[in-house]
Amino acid sequence: MKDISIIVPSYNEAESLPHLAEWVDRVMKEHSFTYEVIIVDDGSTDGTWQVTEQLHAANPAWRGIKFRRNYGKSAALNTGFAAAEGDVVVTMDADLQDSPDEVPELYRMIKEDGYDLVSGWKKKRYDSKLAKNIPSKLFNWTTRRMSGIHLHDFNCGLKAYRHDVVKSIEVYGEMHRYIPVIAKWAGFSKIGEKVVQHRKREFGVTKFGMNRFINGYLDLMSIMFMSKFGKQPMHFFGAIGSASFLMGFVALVVVLILKLAGRMALTNSVWFYLAMFFTLIGLVLFLAGFIGELVCRNSSTRNQYLIEKEL
Repeated sequence: MKDISIIVPSYNEAESLPHLAEWVDRVMKEHSFTYEVIIVDDGSTDGTWQVTEQLHAANPAWRGIKFRRNYGKSAALNTGFAAAEGDVVVTMDADLQDSPDEVPELYRMIKEDGYDLVSGWKKKRYDSKLAKNIPSKLFNWTTRRMSGIHLHDFNCGLKAYRHDVVKSIEVYGEMHRYIPVIAKWAGFSKIGEKVVQHRKREFGVTKFGMNRFINGYLDLMSIMFMSKFGKQPMHFFGAIGSASFLMGFVALVVVLILKLAGRMALTNSVWFYLAMFFTLIGLVLFLAGFIGELVCRNSSTRNQYLIEKEL
């Protein structure tokens, strides 16, 4: 097994890759690491794949995986995780904004300090304050509060993982922002942080727009729901549905009693319609939980659990 696998998701980064390769090779040789670098070409339309082929021809440690079209960073990372063979797996962006000089210390924190995952913290950033810095601070604050993981920069591309972490998690959609949350959900709770250097982009343009913040919050809600109720949806839908049905049923009984006592015209009362509304909503939510339970019980992954050790 190699010491380090470095996964580099790349989308139209042909200009940056040769500089990154020179930098990575120098750092790896200085510290005598055995290593591999996996470039995942996420459907690039420039010469990214041609550059990858050249790097592989010059140094077999540089490997390449090419997507037929653009699937996104999460897909690139997930594919890289599946292919990685290193004892420690490091992810970094291809745009030269992440420094390979950080890798030896990240490796040490995993191997010597016993962390499952170490996330970079770009404490000093060179991005636009309005477009990236301020939204990122709000995004990270919300994620900290909801997940209970005390990281300053969840979305930093520079991270290090123990080998079994990347083999135990699945990243899809746009969930790459929440890999620490996914890892914690999978049982890898020793998560650390390291202040890392953030550099200005030298080539190309950023590939992420403002819509990532909207999608990010939706993805966070999905992860938090799945982590708590993914295998037992009835606990969520059933609880809310039962409470709503009980409120509606009690209100309906009160309304009917008042009607029979001649103190209320049934169809002219707003309380009658509210009672019906809560009763029906309760039934719908309860049925949603029941259907969710049926889906889970018939899922091929219903009894797949991550086992850390066996005797």
